[in-house]
Amino acid sequence: MERGAAAAGALSCTFRSPSPSPTSPAAPHWRPLLGFRSRSRSRGRGWGQAGRRGTAVIPAATMPALQILQSKQASRHEQRAKQMLSGISLNNEDLVKEKLLIDCGEDQDCVIDGIVALGKFDALHIGHRELAMYASKAGTPFLLSFVGIAEVLGWEYRPPIVARCDRKRVLTSWAPYCKNVVPIEYQVEFSKVRYLTPRQFVERLSRDLKIQGVVAGENYRFGYRASGDAAELVKLCEEFGLSAFIVRSVMDTARSYNGVTTSVNSSDKGQVSSSRVRHALAMGDMEYVSELLGRKHRLVLTVKENHLQERKRIMLPKSCMLNMPPADGLYENCDLVNGGHLGLCRVIINSETIEIEMKDENSLLPNTIQENQQLGIEFG
Repeated sequence: MERGAAAAGALSCTFRSPSPSPTSPAAPHWRPLLGFRSRSRSRGRGWGQAGRRGTAVIPAATMPALQILQSKQASRHEQRAKQMLSGISLNNEDLVKEKLLIDCGEDQDCVIDGIVALGKFDALHIGHRELAMYASKAGTPFLLSFVGIAEVLGWEYRPPIVARCDRKRVLTSWAPYCKNVVPIEYQVEFSKVRYLTPRQFVERLSRDLKIQGVVAGENYRFGYRASGDAAELVKLCEEFGLSAFIVRSVMDTARSYNGVTTSVNSSDKGQVSSSRVRHALAMGDMEYVSELLGRKHRLVLTVKENHLQERKRIMLPKSCMLNMPPADGLYENCDLVNGGHLGLCRVIINSETIEIEMKDENSLLPNTIQENQQLGIEFG
């Protein structure tokens, strides 16, 4: 385990009921499908240097992997945007008035001039990190994730892969990949956008959020009943004066269990995905999980009053987990953290409890573990 602050990160979780080295990150596998589209609006913001009006293309020398598309004149973008806006009538007037973002409250300017990466971002895996990296090449990177999908669609509850209170630590660890800028995550209630057509959705991004552009994966679907695809996203962004960049999926080396190569779902073409992460966790293959995430998986636990603590051992009920654990079994060479590194441990997970046995008997001094405290187990 990395001993730095980014690795041990403070745990500041609130219990909720179910309802690569920072200094030398691995080189990203950049394989763009489409390129950035530059534009300038009447607000005077473009892809170019801050404070400079007009349209500017990111120099090819600084982004060798990108295919630079020809710039459009600002007047053409503004004319098209006005034409589109005049022809749009949302099905529900409340959707027009309702604020899109959860986190900004009444202020929708929190992402103004930013580059927004679109997706669910439930696992924050290396494919998601790739989107943030591309966004950072052109401006301040933001993640726009959608929450409440399972509740709206009636799916069975599944614990998150990353505990909600641990997401900021993970995003902070992405800074070396994003020009030393920590991506900021904002969330949208799925119920607010569920019935929007692809065109209405892009119109809301343009009008409400006033962003500069979007980044999405080649398999990205959006709009009512996922009717829009990446190609349509690029087309609509051009019409509304936004820039769009579609990133090829980060591919994964095929894995097999018991000699049989397994597809985790019907859309699995070998790309890194949250479904693959869940599948690997369910198999207890923590080395593979680490490869998919680009970091060790951290299981976050809330200490309850019925926990058992001895000189070298802590036992907690499974009900204290804030995110998805690996499969039941024995895990060696784990790390216990609580804002700092407490020590090496081995972990036994069974159907009812999680038992943590410290390697060093002096790791757990009196009052080290207290009720309502959050602990993190990082699996080696």
